[in-house]
Amino acid sequence: MAIAIDNLFSDDFVLMATRIFIALILSGLIGFERERNNHSAGFRTHILVGVGACLMMLLSLYGFEEYIQKHDNIRFDPARIPSYVISGIGFLGAGTIIVNGMTIKGLTTAASIWAVAGLGLVIGVGMYSEAVLTTIVILLSLVFLNKFEKLFRKDRNKLSTQIVIAPEMDIESILKVFDEFNLKVGKLEIEKKVDLDRNLFIVIDSIKGYDKYKLYDRVSKMEHVKKVNERQ
Repeated sequence: MAIAIDNLFSDDFVLMATRIFIALILSGLIGFERERNNHSAGFRTHILVGVGACLMMLLSLYGFEEYIQKHDNIRFDPARIPSYVISGIGFLGAGTIIVNGMTIKGLTTAASIWAVAGLGLVIGVGMYSEAVLTTIVILLSLVFLNKFEKLFRKDRNKLSTQIVIAPEMDIESILKVFDEFNLKVGKLEIEKKVDLDRNLFIVIDSIKGYDKYKLYDRVSKMEHVKKVNERQ
C-alpha cells in the first residue's frame, strides 16, 4: 500500500499540481471575461483548454522519463506533443465562429481559446512570469482595446440590419423606406428560411446624422414585417 501511494504521489507531483492550478486560475480569468460578455466559449471552456494544454505539456516533460532512463536507445522530443496541441486546438476555435449573413462573430473568442492553449503550455513548462504577463496583456486587450478599436473602425458609422419578412412581401417596398430616409444601401443579402419567411441583411454605408430608431419604427410597422433588429 505504501509503495502504491509513493507511486501515486511522486517527487514531481506537487510541482505538476501547482502548474495545473495556475493554469486553471489564469485561463479562468480570461474565460470569465468571455462569459461576462455572453460569448459562445466562456468560463468552463477556457479552463478546460488551459488545463488540458498544461496537462499535455506535463505529459511531454515527465510522462516518458521512466522509459528514457531505462533504455539508452530511446530518444524523445518534448516539443512534439505541444506542437500537436497548438495545431489541434483550431477545431475548437472554429466551432466558436458564427457566420450569420454578412456578420461574422466569434473570431476574438477563437483567438482567446488559442491563446489560452498557449498559456497552458508555458505554465506546464514552468514559465510562470511569462504566463502571468501574457494573461494581463490578453485581459487588457479584451476589456479595454475593444472600445478603443471602435473609434478607428472604418465601418463605425455603418448600420447592419436584419429584417424578417413574410413571403408575400415585396422587397422593393422595404428599400423604398430606406430611400425615404435618404440612406444608401451598401449591401443587401437575402436568405430564404425553411418556413418560407425571408431574412434580409441590409448594410447602410453611413447612418451618421440619422435616427436609426425612427427607421426601425417605420419598417416594423409595415405589413408582413415580422422582425427588425440591428446586427453587431
